[in-house]
Amino acid sequence: MKIARIETFLVPPRWLFCRVETDDGLVGWGEPVVEGRAEVVRGAVEVLSELLVGQDPLRIEDHWQVLTRGGFYRGGPVLSSAVAGLDQALWDIAGQAYGAPVHALLGGPVRDTVRVYAWVGGDEPSRLREQITAQVEAGFTAVKMNAAGATSPVATAAETAAVVARVAAAREVLGPDRDVAVDFHGRFTAASARRVLGELAPLHPLFVEEPVVPEQSHLLPGLVTTSPVPLATGERLYSRTEFLPVLTAGVAVAQPDLSHAGGISEVRRIASLAETFGALLAPHCPLGPIALAASLQIAFATPNFLIQEQSRGIHYNKDADLLSYVVDPEPFRFVDGHARRGDRPGLGITVDEAAVRAADRTGHAWRNPVWRHPDGSFAEW
Repeated sequence: MKIARIETFLVPPRWLFCRVETDDGLVGWGEPVVEGRAEVVRGAVEVLSELLVGQDPLRIEDHWQVLTRGGFYRGGPVLSSAVAGLDQALWDIAGQAYGAPVHALLGGPVRDTVRVYAWVGGDEPSRLREQITAQVEAGFTAVKMNAAGATSPVATAAETAAVVARVAAAREVLGPDRDVAVDFHGRFTAASARRVLGELAPLHPLFVEEPVVPEQSHLLPGLVTTSPVPLATGERLYSRTEFLPVLTAGVAVAQPDLSHAGGISEVRRIASLAETFGALLAPHCPLGPIALAASLQIAFATPNFLIQEQSRGIHYNKDADLLSYVVDPEPFRFVDGHARRGDRPGLGITVDEAAVRAADRTGHAWRNPVWRHPDGSFAEW
C-alpha cells in the first residue's frame, strides 16, 4: 500500500482539512490549521506532501520524524500544524487498515467516556448567565469562559472586579458540583494575573488558562508558586521540547492542540511527559470535527486526561459548525457532558466529502481581530 494523493480543503468557518488517499482506496482525514493562517498552512502541507506520496502510509513514526526533522529549519506553528494534520490522516488510515480505532492502536482504552466542556464566551458578560444555563440544561458539567476582553497593561480595580464578577456569575449558575475554567488568553501581564488569581480562588475555577503569553513562560514559576488556582497552558506550544519548561514550572494542566502540536504522535508523547510531572491533559480544540475526533482518540487512551474542549456552538462557527462536515453525528453526541467511546476504525468518523468539496469552492479568509488600547497601542486579543 502506498500513498497516492494528498489534497487540502479550505472550509468555513475557519478550518483546513486534508485528505490522504492510498493506491488501494483507503482515505484518511486530518485537520492541519493555524486559525487565521489557514492558507499558509495549506502551502506547507503541499510542500510536505512531497515527502509522503509514494510511501507506505503505515510507517507513521518514520514519517513523523522525516516531516519534522527532514528540513534544516524546523518547528513553529505553521510546520507543526501541517505535520499534525498529515499525522492525523495517517493514523486514520492505519486504523482502517488494521480494523481498529486509533485508541486501540495506542494501547487500548483506559476509560469508557470522556468529559467535555462547552465554551460560553465571557468577553462581554451580558448574556453569560443565559449561555451557561443553556449548557447546563444540555447536560454539560463544565464550561469555559474568557476572563475579560482587552485588558490594561496593569489591570485597573474596575477591570479586576469585572473579572471576578463574571466568574462569580458563572459559579452562581453552575453551583458547587459543576466546573468553570477561565481563559486569560494571554491578555494579562504577570503582575495583573497574580492579582486576579488570588481574587478568583474562592470561586474555585477548574483551572486558569494562559495566565501569560507563551513568550513569557519563563514567568510561570513565580505564578505557579503564588497562585491558589491550578494553571493551564499549551495551545501555543508545539512540541515536547516547548512543554518541558512549563511542566518544570509546575503548571497543573497541559493543553496541546492536536492540530498544532504535531498531531496524535506528538500529543501522545506530550501527555506522557506531563504525567511524569503530575500534570493532567486537557487538549485545546475550538476547531472542527477531525481535530476533535483525533483529540477524543487520545483522551480514551491517556491515563492522565482531565477534560476535552469542543466547539459546538462556539461564536467562531458562523458559516458552519462541528457537525456540518460529518455524515453521522453519533461520535459527537454528548450524554451528561460526556462523549462515549466507540469502536469504529481509525478516527471513528465519516467525513461528508461532498460537503467538504463544495465548501472548499467558497473557502474562507478568517482572521483574528486586532485589538488596541484606548491610547492606540496594541492590545493582546
